[in-house]
Amino acid sequence: MGKGGQKINGLAKKAKPVQQENMAAYLVDVNTIKILPFKLPSIGRNDVRIRIKAVGICGSDVHYLKTMKCADFEVKEPMVMGHECVGIVDKVGNEVKHLVPGDRVAVEPGINCSRCQQCKRGQYNLCPDMKFFATSPIVHPTDLCFKLPENVSLEEGAMCEPLSVGVHACRRANVGPETTVLIIGARPIGLVLALAARAFVAPRIVFVDMDDKHLAMAKSLGADGTIKVSTKMEDLDDEVAKIKEAMESKVDVTFDCVGFNKTMLTVNAGMQKVIYIFYYY
Repeated sequence: MGKGGQKINGLAKKAKPVQQENMAAYLVDVNTIKILPFKLPSIGRNDVRIRIKAVGICGSDVHYLKTMKCADFEVKEPMVMGHECVGIVDKVGNEVKHLVPGDRVAVEPGINCSRCQQCKRGQYNLCPDMKFFATSPIVHPTDLCFKLPENVSLEEGAMCEPLSVGVHACRRANVGPETTVLIIGARPIGLVLALAARAFVAPRIVFVDMDDKHLAMAKSLGADGTIKVSTKMEDLDDEVAKIKEAMESKVDVTFDCVGFNKTMLTVNAGMQKVIYIFYYY
């Protein structure tokens, strides 16, 4: 046989693709990250290889770093963190048609199994066997890569993943021109949710948070009102009254982006429709 193959029992056998060695940042212990080798898989016919250029830091990453766990998932072996990412395509599989080397892409990070009931229903984002990553470069299915418009920077592209949470929430809540919106939690998910709600033409958006800096950021992004609250349960009734006043006694949709006991009591105090978005708080 010529280069790249061998004969077995008279039949040509293609040489197995060699994995490339790459480097990645692994979480190995509490507050401990090490740069270690990462075996980059070969490119499949419907895959692309991407050189990661920007990665956002999710709240879940902070939880993993500080405690080695997030919600009911515990890190038991070295794990590569990071999933809010964007990069530049540098190689494509032979059946990829819509992307070429040099394209800037936002990446949907979770690779689903395509076999479970959730995947078969089209709810692949709920796949229990989802695989994540955070390494550069990466090999990823092309249908989970989205070309960025020219007017979107790489840093903005990295925020497409959290922004998609806000867009999905607004769709689920049927936010529209007559929908007043209350957002509890003025951190990144709450902020991108407000941007999405405004794009859905919500006429009034009010934020609730405990931190003045977070509320100031919400105001700078166009919030119609902000309300500072405390963690004290005895303040609940007064705070609910302030919320209703700020919302002009009409709260069509409340998005809880925090998930504390008190916030759940707040949203149940006369609010009409509640969407819970929190996961790790």
